[in-house]
Amino acid sequence: MVDREGFRPNVGIMISDGAGRLLWARRIGQDAWQFPQGGINPGEKPEHAMYRELYEEIGLEPDDVELLACTRGWLRYRLPRAMQRRHSKPLCIGQKQKWYMLKLLAEEDRIRLDLSGKPEFDHWQWVSYWYPVNQVIEFKQEVYRRALKELAPVQCELERQS
Repeated sequence: MVDREGFRPNVGIMISDGAGRLLWARRIGQDAWQFPQGGINPGEKPEHAMYRELYEEIGLEPDDVELLACTRGWLRYRLPRAMQRRHSKPLCIGQKQKWYMLKLLAEEDRIRLDLSGKPEFDHWQWVSYWYPVNQVIEFKQEVYRRALKELAPVQCELERQS
């Protein structure tokens, strides 16, 4: 599903440990790290897509986390021209994302990267809140910066409470 401007709807997921760190995952077979994310299916609400992707990519159920916040609008990034599938109709030039901030309630051993038939990640770790901005692939950096900035007050409140 691609909108008329060429952006595919997607959700991004930040999982906080409640003490200032976020879950950071390595794409399988690559030295590429990112937050979990995934597409929104036709007719699916963004929040439902977030929970589906959370389970498919990280193995967590809704009861394993607390939903703290979501970005107000869509944050967009363009794919580099070399990554665009020029033969696809309609042409997808990038993604528009709703970002969610979750707090992990379950024990860390509930995190499973191998539950789907086609795992996205092969390793995860906790990183400091702002670390991902300069570590994610360049074309996603501005979206990460904007999402982290918008959701930072929620993370600060979590840290204050712990």
